[in-house]
Amino acid sequence: MGQTWEDVLFAHWRVSPRALRAHVHPELPLDTFDGTGWLGITPFCLHGLRLHGTPPIPVASSFPELNVRTYVTLEAKPGIWFFSLDAGRRLAVAAARRLYRLPYFHARMRTVRADGAAIEYASDRVARGERPASLRARYGADGPACHASPGSLAYFLTERYCLYTVDNGKTYRGEIHHPPWTLQPAVAQFERNTMPPPGLDLEGDPVLHYASRQDVVIWPLEPVLGVSA
Repeated sequence: MGQTWEDVLFAHWRVSPRALRAHVHPELPLDTFDGTGWLGITPFCLHGLRLHGTPPIPVASSFPELNVRTYVTLEAKPGIWFFSLDAGRRLAVAAARRLYRLPYFHARMRTVRADGAAIEYASDRVARGERPASLRARYGADGPACHASPGSLAYFLTERYCLYTVDNGKTYRGEIHHPPWTLQPAVAQFERNTMPPPGLDLEGDPVLHYASRQDVVIWPLEPVLGVSA
């Protein structure tokens, strides 16, 4: 499917690999940078959701989304492991759960562009029977745009072109295609953040990056041959 991401914030905190290990499927090797794991919280606005090669679905094609993630590498292919994905459109949540077997949740979400630049972002999970989780943040760009250099922390955190998920004992990979990220330094204030899984406490200041737009194609899941979970 095709989609466009706008006003993307990458907020990353250092987390011990041991703490992350308890929340990532044991068959997926954790990816670390300088010996530490990373937890990312990524709010953005999604536009133009569509099956590849078809027009966007009216009304249902634009909504806020909020991802909580870390990083794994399998068969020498770096990818993303999602702890949760909250979205402001119930139909999109149901479709993504079925097609991509990911932990998507419906949330009450609101985004406002304040002062002509900063984004005010609010999300409250409303999925019945699920753990409550909320985010209140204000963020924006704070410097010139550039592409991350290979080997840098920014490259490690953002330049990943697949996702991994495990379902019914099978490990799957979904390829993600897009141009290299055009990143800017960012500033952010977090008034409330209960998005991480229980037991993953965030300490210290996050590493922040901002991207104004990214056009993305996500391919259907494929089983990772020879890997069972």
